[in-house]
Amino acid sequence: MSRAGLGITGATVRYGDRVAVDDVSLDVAPASTVAILGPSGCGKSSLLRAVAGLEALAAGRVEVDGRDLAAVPTYRRGVGLMFQEHALFAHLDVAGNVAFGLRMQNVPRRIRDARVAQMLELVGLADRGSARIDELSGGERQRVALARTLAPEPAVVLLDEPLGSLDRVLRREMVAVLADAFAATGATVLYVTHDQDEAFALADRVAVMRHGRLSRVAVPDALLADPGDDWVADFLR
Repeated sequence: MSRAGLGITGATVRYGDRVAVDDVSLDVAPASTVAILGPSGCGKSSLLRAVAGLEALAAGRVEVDGRDLAAVPTYRRGVGLMFQEHALFAHLDVAGNVAFGLRMQNVPRRIRDARVAQMLELVGLADRGSARIDELSGGERQRVALARTLAPEPAVVLLDEPLGSLDRVLRREMVAVLADAFAATGATVLYVTHDQDEAFALADRVAVMRHGRLSRVAVPDALLADPGDDWVADFLR
């Protein structure tokens, strides 16, 4: 996987008169994971969508590996996207879903097949390549979505509440799968969640967001030891 850093500088997102993201700056080092943690409506998903190019920036800039993405459409940004809704293709089997991005890149069949096999092994679905999507459990579908996201070797991986639809047991299982996958691929990851357990288990640094701004950014242990203000302390209880 390409090891590129992500830089966000002064990012602002507006919906009419409402400011959803307010002058946010954040760096994600190559091959590291930063979790944006906050309650619903704090602007974390809007920030991620702006990084992906799905929302326009009213101000600020997004860079990947030092390249300004202002004029770059989503499909050329080199980002992998994974959302709570898997958006898998029901007409394709598991292997076909994982191969989709590689086919769009015109990767040769031999290399594509090898990469699909590698990704299915990574997420624990090595024997499920020919299965139909409707034969899979919710957890298995999330594994397919993760494999599909990672298969094209994106420069940056963006995940927006990817485990929100799973029950607690499956969520814990998928956290372990995600951690192993990030480590194995050397991915640069921006991970949006409202779940503290996910954030602290997966992230090298956690950015706590409130009302469109970052209240505190720190490694998990430092954040727990020093939340920075009363609101963050209450939120982390």
